[in-house]
Amino acid sequence: MNTDYRKRLSGTDLDYFDTRAAIEAIRPGAYDGLPYTSRVLAENLVRRCDPASLEDALEQLVERRRDLDFPWYPARVVCHDILGQTALVDLAGLRDAIAEQGGDPAKVNPVVPTQLIVDHSLAVEHAGFEEDAFEKNRAIEDRRNEDRFHFIDWTKTAFENVDVIPAGNGIMHQINLEKMSPVIQARDGVAFPDTCVGTDSHTPHIDALGVIAVGVGGLEAESVMLGRASMMRLPDIVGVELVGKRQPGITATDIVLALTEFLRRERVVGAYLEFFGEGAASLTIGDRVTISNMTPEYGATAAMFYIDDQTIDYLKLTGREPEQVALVENYARTAGLWADSLENAEYERVLRFDLSSVGRTLAGPSNPHAKLPTSELAARGIAGQWEEKEGELPDGAVIIAAITSCTNTSNPRNVVAAALLARKANELGLIRKPWVKSSFAPGSKVARLYLEEADLLSELEKLGFGIVAYACTTCNGMSGALDPKIQQEIIDRDLYSTAVLSGNRNFDGRIHPYAKQAFLASPPLVVAYAIAGTVRFDIEQDVLGMDPRGNPVILKDIWPSDEEIDAIVKKYVRPEQFQQVYIPMFDLDRGEAAKSPLYDWREMSTYIRRPPYWEEAFVSENSLKGMRPLAILPDNITTDHLSPSNAILPDSAAGEYLAKMGLPEEDFNSYATHRGDHLTAQRATFANPKLFNEMVRDENGEVIQGSLARIEPEGEVTRMWEAIETYMARKQPLIIIAGADYGQGSSRDWAAKGVRLAGVEAIVAEGFERIHRTNLIGMGVLPLEFEAGTTRKTLELDGTETFDVTGDYRPGATMTLVIHRRNGGSVEVPVICRLDTQEEMSIYSAGGVLQRFAQDFLEAEEVA
Repeated sequence: MNTDYRKRLSGTDLDYFDTRAAIEAIRPGAYDGLPYTSRVLAENLVRRCDPASLEDALEQLVERRRDLDFPWYPARVVCHDILGQTALVDLAGLRDAIAEQGGDPAKVNPVVPTQLIVDHSLAVEHAGFEEDAFEKNRAIEDRRNEDRFHFIDWTKTAFENVDVIPAGNGIMHQINLEKMSPVIQARDGVAFPDTCVGTDSHTPHIDALGVIAVGVGGLEAESVMLGRASMMRLPDIVGVELVGKRQPGITATDIVLALTEFLRRERVVGAYLEFFGEGAASLTIGDRVTISNMTPEYGATAAMFYIDDQTIDYLKLTGREPEQVALVENYARTAGLWADSLENAEYERVLRFDLSSVGRTLAGPSNPHAKLPTSELAARGIAGQWEEKEGELPDGAVIIAAITSCTNTSNPRNVVAAALLARKANELGLIRKPWVKSSFAPGSKVARLYLEEADLLSELEKLGFGIVAYACTTCNGMSGALDPKIQQEIIDRDLYSTAVLSGNRNFDGRIHPYAKQAFLASPPLVVAYAIAGTVRFDIEQDVLGMDPRGNPVILKDIWPSDEEIDAIVKKYVRPEQFQQVYIPMFDLDRGEAAKSPLYDWREMSTYIRRPPYWEEAFVSENSLKGMRPLAILPDNITTDHLSPSNAILPDSAAGEYLAKMGLPEEDFNSYATHRGDHLTAQRATFANPKLFNEMVRDENGEVIQGSLARIEPEGEVTRMWEAIETYMARKQPLIIIAGADYGQGSSRDWAAKGVRLAGVEAIVAEGFERIHRTNLIGMGVLPLEFEAGTTRKTLELDGTETFDVTGDYRPGATMTLVIHRRNGGSVEVPVICRLDTQEEMSIYSAGGVLQRFAQDFLEAEEVA
């Protein structure tokens, strides 16, 4: 820890590091021009960086250079149970590997405080119109996940610095927002900005509080847990000026869906955004959170708001201790992190967005950045005339309507708006259509308290939106089974069936296997669509039903006013509710220490299995020679295509495997929950039925949709898993060729683990999403990028080729992709090595992040 700039924080017994003085020593007057992000990164450097390299690292920030790596040491790691569990499975496997090589496994521990929240494993098997749905769903969750929860319980007694919040308590991001983040940390007598990485792409949720929080894959989180710095270069920091004020009746959801389209169009992939201006200042923390949460949907890394009076009001509202609230304001004003101190911040690029331009908005039908104003539903061919026939599902039937996800349930205004709309609908005699599976899964137990006190929860329940969980459900593909009769009708009639949800993801095939497409909407709109029952409905103009006097009712008749919403929030959302929920939740009992530092693996488990990453195939260097393509893929391939998270169907490769292992179909659970067992999770690789592998075409040359591959050189088309098995048996090295924006979506380790276990050594794409590229490197897969103007199409690839990669890999180097044609010809294509830092080179050269740590650990043991 550097001491040169350590000073006492006025009015406290804490010290802080005077980052302004450190920056001014390099260039006088520079600090006032630094963006918020640079100021926080600079503090981290002044406090943690090796003094010998501090000046060079700070110069990167002052001069806006990006030619050198510098370290970042996040203060915390936050995990949900899916990626958090798999990260800890990896560490348990690492302990085994260390023990087998003579090391002390008990020394393998997270050195950074790690919080694991069990929130991703509940499926909505019982809908919101069923009695005791919450209790029934929790019972099923516990039964299905007994293996997983046994392992998770072991981790909190076996590992140091791991705290576990058990199932049934809320979504990690909302708990992080409402309780876990102090905004300003106080440790060992020093105050400093809270920072964290989280094993979920929506970790930037708390960027709304001025906390740099970045979504990473479990592999990168493991590296941070184990004390390695997260090496980075100065990110592209983009200012987003928000001007104007929202129109009456417009929710934060409408704003973020419009912003997501705008920011995708402006190409902010990988950037840190900083929202400022009068529009930003007018937004509540709840509104800001809705915007920050959807950071991955517009492709950015972070979405920061400055610390200001809204931040302080929110900390008070959520029951933070007065001393902590005072520390946040004192530190922020002293260190230049208060909004007023950033009036002269300079950005290399500034975007401008007018809040008053936003109307009521959906996103869909398959991308969160596909803005769909409700006023244009008919013009775009979504809404249309339909005739309801008794006993039949209509075209465009809404089979799932879910108020779900931390994106919206973190914002009391959104939740209250849905409840007030439900109350007005009930008063006018409107009902949910019987084929709609409706649910309400808030991310925090506080939502129940303020809705009950306002006498509004019962109004949601009357329309079928009773609380089914405090967990990440439908948005994560955990929407549960449909009524068998409804499902069979969808199959028999090949119906266009849909889902409407207040979440952040609507990728094809994600929400439910039988929801052909999905639309994102605000919570009140979700309720409205449950009443409408179909998306073939102009939600602004068409009649939702008749009131008791026979008068038609349309949306504006039940839409609550902003004044009604704000009055309820002001009166019924109170600090005592947050304290009532969170004080007992965080009274953590770690229990007795585990008897052994090694986990006793259950041989027949399909959830938790000792990982294979230290076996021979993973310690030998990639040949990068004679690679055959497993798939040639279009633009916008998501991690859902690479490793889906939703329900496992019996005719899938994973379903067939689980049946052989003796698991009943009703307990197949989701792909996500089985990621601790590589034998199950491998079978999810490219298992999305919405995949388009351009190697698989019909007789007319059209690409066939499905989880399909073509085995070469035979030319045999098979299911993807059979192709992977065949190539694995042949020990055939593989490559994947792809278009732009490869790896969008969740920070999903198995999107990289699956292809690595299949034998993929390199991926060549037109561009990569940040988190997935990092995960590939963490698994020892080489990411390569085509130069501008070169694509799979210009190269006329058909999948019969084999590929070599030659040249030295180093950050930004030009390497050569050698394409060997079936006719004997070959072509050499320059490609860019996307190992972007020396740290990434070190990890890749070791075969992956786990192998890197094992090597370093054993070397340190020998020295000691």
